[in-house]
Amino acid sequence: MKKLILLLAGICMTFQATAQKKNFTYKFYGFVRGDLFYNTRANMAPVDGNFYLYPLDKKPDADGKDLNAGPNGSFYTFTSRLGVDVTGPNIGTARSSAKIEVDFGGFSSSTTMLRIRQAYVALDWEKSQVLIGQTWHPLFGSVCPDILNLSTGAPFQPFNREPQIRYQYKAGKVKLTASALWQLQYLSSGPNGMSEEYIKNSCVPEFYVGADYASADGWLAGGGVHLISLKPRTSSLWNEKTYKVNERMTTLSYEAHVKYTGRNFAFAAKSLMASCLDHTALIGGYGISSINPDNGEQEYTPFRHSTSWVNFTYGTKWKGHFFAGYTKNLGTTDALASATKYGMGLDIDQVFSTNIAFSYNLPHWQIGVEYMPTTAWYGDTDRASGKVVNTHSVTNHRILGLVMYYF
Repeated sequence: MKKLILLLAGICMTFQATAQKKNFTYKFYGFVRGDLFYNTRANMAPVDGNFYLYPLDKKPDADGKDLNAGPNGSFYTFTSRLGVDVTGPNIGTARSSAKIEVDFGGFSSSTTMLRIRQAYVALDWEKSQVLIGQTWHPLFGSVCPDILNLSTGAPFQPFNREPQIRYQYKAGKVKLTASALWQLQYLSSGPNGMSEEYIKNSCVPEFYVGADYASADGWLAGGGVHLISLKPRTSSLWNEKTYKVNERMTTLSYEAHVKYTGRNFAFAAKSLMASCLDHTALIGGYGISSINPDNGEQEYTPFRHSTSWVNFTYGTKWKGHFFAGYTKNLGTTDALASATKYGMGLDIDQVFSTNIAFSYNLPHWQIGVEYMPTTAWYGDTDRASGKVVNTHSVTNHRILGLVMYYF
């Protein structure tokens, strides 16, 4: 850790020494963040429990006692962040810029480690922009919840940063977006677990097209369409023989969003018809719809999920936050030919969560507390429809304390 601190200090001193270069400007930013949390049961919560999603199903022991019913909690600061924005020089009529942003949320076997959050270059003209590099997925977009939890509304709000080529065009109050994206840190599921190989072997990136309308009185509204095309396997082991296969799973998702920002009050909402968006921290995935009896080649069918959330905030110095999210499994397009499924939360019929938080905000400071009950209904998958039946519910109560210092 001492070596890392010395490295970051050296980088900062280097930038300061060169920041006076003609036509360049540098702006450092970041925060120190501490999260203290408590849960009443075990949860699906990556990043060592800090990125909270939903409660895990009951797991009975030999006496029928639920192994997942025990409480847990901890305190972490590894989501503290450091970034630098660079502008200039101009290239023709285009303004050039770049961003590098890191935190300590990458994990080794025993400790946290530095990871890239965002790293991109951009060219801006009067009405258009081209961005190349890693930044927020367009499904995360310009409308996201204002809450304290690190998951920022997941698994109801998409959460993902990916390498991409993005083009945006502004025509008056309308902004159009088109993106081609590749996976790196947030990965789709498949036969070999979570891996980038499915989209790498596909040779087809994710695509997104969308539009936003921003009014002068604080309203923002828009929507978009997302395409993903995966190759789950390139070979099949069938009847003790290996065959080369040509498999592909392609599907579309749709989203709509709205936001209002007033002087002391803000409202935001988003709704998705989501399909195979488990790599964006949403519940989803796909199953097997048919198997070729000659060589074991498989066809796939996506699970469809309806996902929506609303968020209200009031106040500035003292701020109240309210969030509610709901996800429903709508089943698969085709019947399932196998019990094998790839994705996250596919044995869940529905999830409902609320979030009540209060924060105290000063220049460079935020201190807050949050209460978040979440209920998930687990059950059995009906292979004819892909829906979850014979459900039972489990509930987790999460309490979070947050301290942040911005710079």
